[in-house]
Amino acid sequence: MAIPAKLQNDLKQFQRLQQDLSGVSQQRLQMEMKMRETTHTLEELKALPEDATIYRPIGGLLIRAKGRKEVEEMLSEDQETLEVRVKALERQENGLRERYTSMQRELSEQLQAAGLAGERGNRAPSGPE
Repeated sequence: MAIPAKLQNDLKQFQRLQQDLSGVSQQRLQMEMKMRETTHTLEELKALPEDATIYRPIGGLLIRAKGRKEVEEMLSEDQETLEVRVKALERQENGLRERYTSMQRELSEQLQAAGLAGERGNRAPSGPE
């Protein structure tokens, strides 16, 4: 039995949505990992004595920092930026997930209406891993 053109188009859109959701999830995980790393670095930095020699990266170089406070401020700013980016990615991911769930339900209904659900094991397209 042939799949109607609209259903084929909807399945392609669903696959794109699946890819978008997966990509945003990966970005969020990467940002969360950077945020944890920055938090850990700040904690370690605070454990150092005030007069410890600290280097900070500038491009591909390590430059001696003027003091611990300079590096703490830089890392705190980075941490705040990462927190904002993680929250934005979480909102984007939640919106995509809602659309994904809704579209999955609609496709399942369309497949059943077209008499194709039996060929797919009576289930809608599977979610992202």
